[in-house]
Amino acid sequence: MYEAFYGFKVKPFGLSPQEEFLFLSRQHRMALELLVYGLRNQAMFCAVTGDIGTGKTTLMRRLFGGRGPSQAVIMITGTNGTFTDLLQWILSEFGVDYQGLDKLALQHALIRQLKWVSTRNKRVILVIDEAQSLAPDVLEELRLFSNINAGNAMLLQTVLVGQLGLRDTLRRQDMRPFAQRIGVDYLLAPLDKEQTHAYIRHRLNAAGSGREGLFTDEACDAIFAASRGVPRVINLFCDTALVYGYADQKQTIDATTVNEMLGDKARDGGWLFQSSQPAPLTSVAGGA
Repeated sequence: MYEAFYGFKVKPFGLSPQEEFLFLSRQHRMALELLVYGLRNQAMFCAVTGDIGTGKTTLMRRLFGGRGPSQAVIMITGTNGTFTDLLQWILSEFGVDYQGLDKLALQHALIRQLKWVSTRNKRVILVIDEAQSLAPDVLEELRLFSNINAGNAMLLQTVLVGQLGLRDTLRRQDMRPFAQRIGVDYLLAPLDKEQTHAYIRHRLNAAGSGREGLFTDEACDAIFAASRGVPRVINLFCDTALVYGYADQKQTIDATTVNEMLGDKARDGGWLFQSSQPAPLTSVAGGA
């Protein structure tokens, strides 16, 4: 729609995870380095938490996109089922037939598979996305199962990736034994104002636009204030602002365009993902 008008090769602000657009803010870079360190040093569990839309899944794709020959990575989305369901899911990713197996047999089948992978000089890394869905008793069973790692025989490493609810669960008193096994624990925070400006410029450049100042500084300020620095929300606001700009045939996206967009959504009852809609920034230079 607006791509040709603004000279983009691809859409710059998609809402789905896009590894090629990953912006490594300081906190994202720190999370990445800590995870690399933890996995290389045989951390049994790693945990990365953050609010919705802070880039956790995209970070995992970057981390394991160039996996080495010594890694066998299984990525699954957290289930709210039982530990048996989790075992079945993992075995299915290995291509192992688990039909008719009870819980104990499932564990033995998985251990055999892990040992088989180990004989080929590989470590299995289990990545559970949306891990806030896992019940505390499932996490506890996962901790007990991790006892298969003995001495230097690291058969399974687990990376838990989840929203803030996962962090709350792991802080519970009854989860202390699990928390003490987490070698890397990092909380991804939203971007600050300066990072938001850099993030928007990064996405525009990655999409192929060589135009400087397509989003004015005041527009970026308005988007930061309204999005509170959450990357996915920034994407939504920027994408919608480009539609508004295209509709008015504007060569730049300024604070007036952004505030018009926010004002229209406020009159419509706000964005569906927000309980309340921030008011348009009338104090920003050029605002409506």
